[in-house]
Amino acid sequence: MAGVSLKCGDCGSLLRSVEEAQEHAELTSHSNFSESTEAVLNLVCSSCGKPCRSKTESDLHTKRTGHTEFVDKTVDAAKPISLEAPKASPSGSDEAVGASSHAAEEMVVPEVDKKLLEELEGMGFSTARATRALHYSGNASLEAAVNWVVEHETDPDIDEMPLVPINSKVEAPKPSLTPEQLKAKQQELREKARKKKEEEEKRMEREKEKERIRVGKELLEAKRIEEDNERKRIIALRKAEKDEEKRAREKIRQKLEEDKAERRRKLGLPVEDPSTAKPAAPVVEERKSFVPIRPATKAEQMRECLRSLKQNHKEDDAKVKRAFQTLLTFVGNVAKNPNEEKFRKIRLTNPSFQERVGSLKGGVEFLELCEFERMEGGEFLFLPRDKVDMAVLNSAGSELDSAIKNPFFGVL
Repeated sequence: MAGVSLKCGDCGSLLRSVEEAQEHAELTSHSNFSESTEAVLNLVCSSCGKPCRSKTESDLHTKRTGHTEFVDKTVDAAKPISLEAPKASPSGSDEAVGASSHAAEEMVVPEVDKKLLEELEGMGFSTARATRALHYSGNASLEAAVNWVVEHETDPDIDEMPLVPINSKVEAPKPSLTPEQLKAKQQELREKARKKKEEEEKRMEREKEKERIRVGKELLEAKRIEEDNERKRIIALRKAEKDEEKRAREKIRQKLEEDKAERRRKLGLPVEDPSTAKPAAPVVEERKSFVPIRPATKAEQMRECLRSLKQNHKEDDAKVKRAFQTLLTFVGNVAKNPNEEKFRKIRLTNPSFQERVGSLKGGVEFLELCEFERMEGGEFLFLPRDKVDMAVLNSAGSELDSAIKNPFFGVL
């Protein structure tokens, strides 16, 4: 049986003639062709008569037009293929020259209506898609451009900027949608663009929140490691101090033994046998604890006081937070108005103060670390003007602010 098509051995495409094979070779650089008894598919639309050469092409036509009925005329259109190369006509060389000249012609982005372009971009379309729609709809109107986008929404190159030869023109296709359908499509596209923008904003917000949590965890881990290293350093210093003290006692004992032996030698007494020597009564020495660490700073004392306050009342976070905020108010008022005595004097028996701070263990102690003093039989806390230290107040404010904002404060 004679072949009815040419089949590309590289991609499997079926071609009707040698001319199509040559065009296919120029476009794809494929060169492996052979005769095939498989006919090229020919599906003709029953509604508009458009021929489709593949199932994909027919599906795309159905999606664009809504036409679903096709007649298979593959057998009718099949005929033996001629393998003779097409003869070049006398004017073929001129056409080739014109084609090459046309191919070499400069490609530019087509001119479109700027106002319509801005309106389409405002509806959520990309610049490339809006430019392509206006160009191929002939810059007729906003409705025509939207209609074109709706009909070509599935085109693979719809978001690519169109390039056309200089001075070329494209006639506007006739819109195939009614005004009501067009309005509905416009509203649908606007809604899609709005939802896409909202989803992007939500995604960015989630990313920011994840980053904030990650940074917070890293800071807490770094602080924990720092505290562990500090504890290890203190333990090592204590051990070194004990070893040094032990070596010093041993040296003193040896020196005493040598002095004792020297005195016995001078008095002519025999050398004392260590095995018969009466064991001396154990000397009870007062051991003094010595920790070679730097003294705690005011800020560290304040931090420990606040941590202790939260640990003692960890079952009521709201009450602890209110106490921190009240202490921050006291400290802030003094820092802003150091000359106002009313901000430097607190009545301990005040019911509001007792409820917020006084009843919590560590609240009054924190104020005393800020240089407040008890006076008048312990009824008041008072900060003398000459003891107002802005550095201490600033440290107190920083520690309170950190305790309020850090959800893990006092937990680790």
